[in-house]
Amino acid sequence: MASGLATTSSDRIARRFAELRAANRCAFVPYITAGHPDPARSVALLQGLESVGADVLEVGIPFSDPLADGAVIQASSQTALDHGVRLDQVLEIVSRAALSIPVVLFSYLNPLLRGGDDALVRAAEAGADGVLVTDLPLGADPEREAWFANGPLAYIRLVAPTTPVERIGQITRTGSGFVYLISRLGVTGERSELPPDLEETAARVRRASTLPVCVGFGISRPEQARAVASLADGVVVGSAIVRAANESVDAALALAASLRRAIDD
Repeated sequence: MASGLATTSSDRIARRFAELRAANRCAFVPYITAGHPDPARSVALLQGLESVGADVLEVGIPFSDPLADGAVIQASSQTALDHGVRLDQVLEIVSRAALSIPVVLFSYLNPLLRGGDDALVRAAEAGADGVLVTDLPLGADPEREAWFANGPLAYIRLVAPTTPVERIGQITRTGSGFVYLISRLGVTGERSELPPDLEETAARVRRASTLPVCVGFGISRPEQARAVASLADGVVVGSAIVRAANESVDAALALAASLRRAIDD
C-alpha cells in the first residue's frame, strides 16, 4: 500500500489476528452503529467493548437506506441520523474513543463517496484501521475498488455462502485484514439457529484464502458464538448488541462479556 497510514492500519489488524493465532484464541468482533443510542453513549460503548475483551470493533456509518440490514440496525441507523451523525461525526466518535484495538468502518458506499477523496485518509487519522463496504461487489466499479484497495485502510471484503470457490479467491485477493463471511443470505439480524452448512461454508472460504475468516449475520447468543468460534478466526455480533444498547450501555456490555466468555470456552 502507498502511504504510511496504510501500513499502520493494515498492520494493526494483521498483528491482532497473529497474536490471537499464537494464543490459540478466536477474535470477538462486536458491531455498533456510531451515534446510537447517542454520540456520547457510542463513545462509552466502544470503550466498554474494548474493556470486556473485544479484539476488533466494527463501527457502522449511519445511512438512510441500509438495505442489507434488518430492523434493529436500520432503526439504530435512523436514530443516529436523527442525532445529526454523518461521516465526520463518526470519525469524531472513533477519535474520542481512543481505542487500542483495531476499528473497522462498516459502511454503504454513498456515505464514503460523500466524504470526498480524502475520506479514507481522514478515517485513518481518526483511528480507523479498516473499511468494509456492503454494496460494492467485485467488478462492479474497478476504479472505486482500487480507491479502497490502495487507500490507507485495510479493505475488508464480504463473501456470501453461495459464492463459488474461484470467485472467493478473486474477492479475497483484492482485500486485506480479514474476510467477512456472511453466514446466511438475507439481511442482518438475530436468528434462533445457525445455518446447518456453516461448517462446510467456512471450510470452503479457508481453502480459497489465506486471510483470517470472520463470520457474522445471525449470531446473537453465547452458544452460537461458541459454535462459530470452533469454525472461524473471528465471531461478529451486531444486532444483538445494538438491541441491548437500546436498553443501556451496561446491558450491551453484559451481553458482550457473555459472548467473550463463550468464545473463549
